[in-house]
Amino acid sequence: MSLFYIPRRSPADTFPHLLHHSSNDVVAIGGDLSTNRLLAAYHRGIFPWDSFNGEILWWSPNPRLVLFPEQIRITRSLRKRMKNGGFEVTLDQAFEQVISQCAATREETWLNVEMQKAYIKLHKNGFAHSVETWFQGSLVGGFYGVALGKLFFGESMFSLMNDASKVAFARFCEQLQRWQFPLIDCQVHTNHLESLGAVEISRRAFLSYLNWSHEPAPNWAMAFSEEI
Repeated sequence: MSLFYIPRRSPADTFPHLLHHSSNDVVAIGGDLSTNRLLAAYHRGIFPWDSFNGEILWWSPNPRLVLFPEQIRITRSLRKRMKNGGFEVTLDQAFEQVISQCAATREETWLNVEMQKAYIKLHKNGFAHSVETWFQGSLVGGFYGVALGKLFFGESMFSLMNDASKVAFARFCEQLQRWQFPLIDCQVHTNHLESLGAVEISRRAFLSYLNWSHEPAPNWAMAFSEEI
């Protein structure tokens, strides 16, 4: 079966209708990483990941890994690290450092310079955010993703110290509960995210949550100057 092709100069919302699409995880190929196309993709439950012959591959995994913030699994040892580990967790204090570390420490070949620039531009336009973990003034963990309305689409995380990314994620889930976000999109299964409480749901079920991406967004700037 041939993939839905997106010409580079096509309108930003040129994507297949996923409810009428096959169950394949890769749903389209082509296009570009412009801000408008990325936003159109995320509003449809689609994200760019890797490439083939120089063309961007667009994904919508089926099933989809998600985490409901109120179901975050915080073990006794993680709770202790959050309280007494000496970590500080912040929002949007070092977005470019976080995405650079995600690319370097996990050897994410898909997270190339072009991809990083696209998400940095999303960040500068208020759509992409980072969560950072600091220890004694040094960045030791964190993650980044895209926020639309009251949905957060997680992209990648890194950790240079034990539990550093877990602490950031757990604190972030507490913040999202206060903001009444229904879920975090974790995209595809990993044992790390499953250990934190993430579960798989069908693509159809995931798409039913996308209306939350059009809800009024919280004031992220109010949290930027505060520790979560």
